Amino acid sequence: MAVEELQSIIKKCQILDEDDFKEEDFSLFQLAGQKCIEEGHIDQLLEITQNEKNKVIIKTMGWNLIGPVVRCLLWNDKENDKRKNYFLMLDLLVKLCNPKELLLGLLELIEEPSGKQISQTILLVLQPLQTVIQKLPNNKAYSVGLALSTLWSQLALLPVPYSKEQIQMDDYGLCQCCEALIEFTKPFVEEAIDNKENKENENKKLKDELLKLLRILYLGSVGFTVTYFLRLSCFKSLKCPLLTAQFLEQSEAGNDPLRYFASEIIGFLSAIGHPFPKIIFNHGRKKRIWNYLEFEEEEDKQLADSMASLAYLVFVQGIKIDQLPMVLSPSYILQFTMGHTEVFLQRTEESILSKGLELLESGLLRIEDNSVLYQYLEIKSFLTVPQSLVKVMTLCPIETLRKKGLAMLQLYINKLDSQGKYTLFRCLLNTSNHSGVEAFIIQNIKNQIDMSFKKTPNKWFTGPQLISLLDLVLFLPEGAETDLLQNSDRIMASLNLLRYLVIKDNESDNQTGLWTELGKIETNFLKPLHTGLNMSKAHYEAEIKNNQENNQADRKSKELCSVTIGREEIPNMPPEMQLKVLHSALFTFDLIESVLARVEELIEIQTKSTSECKMLE
Repeated sequence: MAVEELQSIIKKCQILDEDDFKEEDFSLFQLAGQKCIEEGHIDQLLEITQNEKNKVIIKTMGWNLIGPVVRCLLWNDKENDKRKNYFLMLDLLVKLCNPKELLLGLLELIEEPSGKQISQTILLVLQPLQTVIQKLPNNKAYSVGLALSTLWSQLALLPVPYSKEQIQMDDYGLCQCCEALIEFTKPFVEEAIDNKENKENENKKLKDELLKLLRILYLGSVGFTVTYFLRLSCFKSLKCPLLTAQFLEQSEAGNDPLRYFASEIIGFLSAIGHPFPKIIFNHGRKKRIWNYLEFEEEEDKQLADSMASLAYLVFVQGIKIDQLPMVLSPSYILQFTMGHTEVFLQRTEESILSKGLELLESGLLRIEDNSVLYQYLEIKSFLTVPQSLVKVMTLCPIETLRKKGLAMLQLYINKLDSQGKYTLFRCLLNTSNHSGVEAFIIQNIKNQIDMSFKKTPNKWFTGPQLISLLDLVLFLPEGAETDLLQNSDRIMASLNLLRYLVIKDNESDNQTGLWTELGKIETNFLKPLHTGLNMSKAHYEAEIKNNQENNQADRKSKELCSVTIGREEIPNMPPEMQLKVLHSALFTFDLIESVLARVEELIEIQTKSTSECKMLE
């Protein structure tokens, strides 16, 4: 029945000129053809399509059959003669139909599916899509751009495989699609290379059109070149999927589809006139090409992730790194990768954060200790990166990344010169707002003072400069009312530093200037700490007493209660656990008190010894 309907429509249209085809004819042809396909009459449909008498009809109307044919291929994935005929039908339609209409039909098919069908559809239509674009007589650049934009919009919906097993399984087909996309793009890259000589003349036309581009990311215009759309597509690829993609170990690099994809994308950029060294080192330093600053800022924002991904691929994965000029110094490379590291560390995804830490590590390991000049801290990223590391250390829920963040901050500190370390310590003490981080910084200050004692005296960690730094360390933010439990790490580190200074620097020598400022330290730190300890211990001892009395009053009660720690109420805590927490807090106060007593004892011994020496004189 469906075949007869189709033959009837074709017989009617055979006597008409192409311009006389009505909208009704298109609809009837599509419905009848779709029925033939769905009912399995593919053999008869092939005969009709191959009939020379129907050439004009198929050219004009046949593109409507692309969708049904592709859907049948997706539904029937078993290799048999009927499936072969569906592929033959697809090839015939691509060969005979209007390429402009086919292009739109294929792109609609790509946009339709979701989930795993996205990759299945893309893998099925990429080859026909490539053929159709190559057949277009004009506006090829627009068609390439539209196709690549549609493809990446769909591929961006697929989850990026994270582990070796996921890469090998490739459940959602992203790896296969990436490899297929490389083959799809190659002929257009070759065409762009052949047309490079004409590029200079086209640039003036491009400039005005590019103003529109950043507003809508990518709408076509006859002013755009294939090269321009290829460049956009490469940058999109660097962002998705390569920004989040994980790669196999170097020993397995030959079997890594995503690494192959990354290498080809970087190769495409170089081939069309954008070698990656020029892209990386010129990003953010190019001359303005827009009349409006907002467009400059928008372009930088769009490219930031892509540039960071490119830096990671080159400097961490080593892809195409042999193309870098040999004259580049490690400090020069570090300077330009720090901005890209900052982009990574501003994100929260595990895969992206880990890449930022790896990129930072690769740059720092090339640098000798104490060799990064303090002037580098005038570059924004050299201060924002360590501040981002602090956020990773304190806020990231993944322990391995927190530990890696701590290790990278220490490595970064090691690379700075003395004034750089001093500047960074002041910055982090003022901005971290975290007791553990402040304790870490104070320990580093102690290490620098110790090195100054053992080697040549360092003006940044002795005398007036050190005293200025100690003002940020040896004080309580809220005086005696400071939450000692919440700030216990910082307080213990400060007391240990003070104890070290009292032991190491005799009052008679006073190399650090500590003894000159002892009165201020006692007023701002030691006395308020005494008062705070007394208040805190009294509070917690009272809480313990109340808790024990309540338990004795109702020993059988299993009700949950709450406890306040560090001014924050922790609800639903069993009475036994509450007691443990309260006793733990008291233990912390006892520990602080014992170190405080030892510090005061050492100060008294030193002061007494100095007084006796003066009397003997």
